Amino acid sequence: MICFCPDSILSRYMGADSICVLGATHVEIEHHLEMGRKLLAAGQLAEALSHYHSAVEGDSKNYLTYYKRAAVFLAMGKSKSALPDLTKSIQLKPDFLAARLQRGNILLKQGNTQEAREDFEAVLQRSPDHEEAQDQLMRANELEELQEEAHAAYHQGDYSATISLHERIIEVCISPWDPESRELRAECYIRMGDPQKAIQDLTPTTRLRNDNRAAFLKLSMLHYSLGDHHESLNHIRECLKLDQDDKECFSHYKQVKKLSKQLDAAEELIQQDRYQEAIDKYESVMKTEPNVPYYTNLAKERICFCLVKINLAQEAIDVCSEAHQRDPRNANVLRDRAEAYILNQEYEKAVEDYLEAREFDSEGERIDLKEGLERAQKLLKISRKRDYYKILGVSRNANKQEIIKAYRKLAQQWHPDNFQSEAEKKEAEKKFIDIASAKEVLTDPEMRQKFDAGEDPLDPENQQGGGGGGQGWPYHFNPFESGGSFHFKFHHN
Repeated sequence: MICFCPDSILSRYMGADSICVLGATHVEIEHHLEMGRKLLAAGQLAEALSHYHSAVEGDSKNYLTYYKRAAVFLAMGKSKSALPDLTKSIQLKPDFLAARLQRGNILLKQGNTQEAREDFEAVLQRSPDHEEAQDQLMRANELEELQEEAHAAYHQGDYSATISLHERIIEVCISPWDPESRELRAECYIRMGDPQKAIQDLTPTTRLRNDNRAAFLKLSMLHYSLGDHHESLNHIRECLKLDQDDKECFSHYKQVKKLSKQLDAAEELIQQDRYQEAIDKYESVMKTEPNVPYYTNLAKERICFCLVKINLAQEAIDVCSEAHQRDPRNANVLRDRAEAYILNQEYEKAVEDYLEAREFDSEGERIDLKEGLERAQKLLKISRKRDYYKILGVSRNANKQEIIKAYRKLAQQWHPDNFQSEAEKKEAEKKFIDIASAKEVLTDPEMRQKFDAGEDPLDPENQQGGGGGGQGWPYHFNPFESGGSFHFKFHHN
């Protein structure tokens, strides 16, 4: 907390030459000073600052006006702006102890122990019993010792000890505005593999230094490594605002901009259901940035998703499995691989993947995982009874023409008239009914949709008021009830 000296205290440090203001603007300047004082007391800092600006412009030789404007800057949290005014005030009146003490306090909080000590010692030379100056001088010495210990620990590779020492320097408020302490602690966090804490330390340093391009560059690189390419782009642009010709910042900017553009374009293609183009774009992402694991992992995850969407089951399983190996706790990858297994009619594996994915949803908030697991379990249950896709030997994404073609071939093969013995005829009859049932379900959009959702539309259990159990002909019609006189005939749909 910064404390301001009231006018009664300031008067102890003022000389007689401060009483008069030269020039014809004396009354106007006094008005600005009075208004500034009242507004500062009322907490109207911006208005107070405006009046002190006018007072300084009217009389640039008044050390007290600079000091009071510095007080407003400090009240606004702008210590960097206050320092030049305090320095000017001291230049105009070297024995102005209040300004020296205030400047020393700011310098100490910024970690500048040498200059802070000089100010406190200057106060003590004129006022040896000044308690605040004595206390602050002791704190300056303590800070210098801590800084030396921290640097020694850092050079010895003891990053944990360095962090602990800097916590005392920063958090105990000896030096909360010291950018160097935050930068060194951030470097320790980076070396210890904690980039998030490094970002927390580096972010304030962009305001604590006037031209901290190095911090903006490092922040951009940290966000980039974490996969936050938009935030990375924001920080590197701030660096270029300070110097558009900065080679390091411009080089990194080109890389981040290119990658960010590709990632945004890929996601936009997915939103437009242009999955093959999205796959191509994510292939480009991996070429643009092959060295940061996050982007390769993301690309594999999204390619896996796209392959499922375009019904390339085996390709999806291969890519999803690679993505899972790279990022075992990624529930999205497990979900998408489960969907690929469903396309491939490997329902047990689909259930296993959904169960594993739900382990990483500790709050149980993801509806897609809950519903996906229920559907996979239904399909597994049905597959143990009748799987119409397997009966016809077609894939889950087969079109109507492919289904009818497979049906005709199998119907010819298993027609009961092709068999002689009674046992063979009964087996053929059973298979023929299954084949016809499969064709009926899979060529009817509504029934096929129900089956794909995990419900057998021909299962009596799923039909209200359904009849007896067992497998039956669709709509309770069995062509063999007449005693086998049925003659097989194709119907072209």
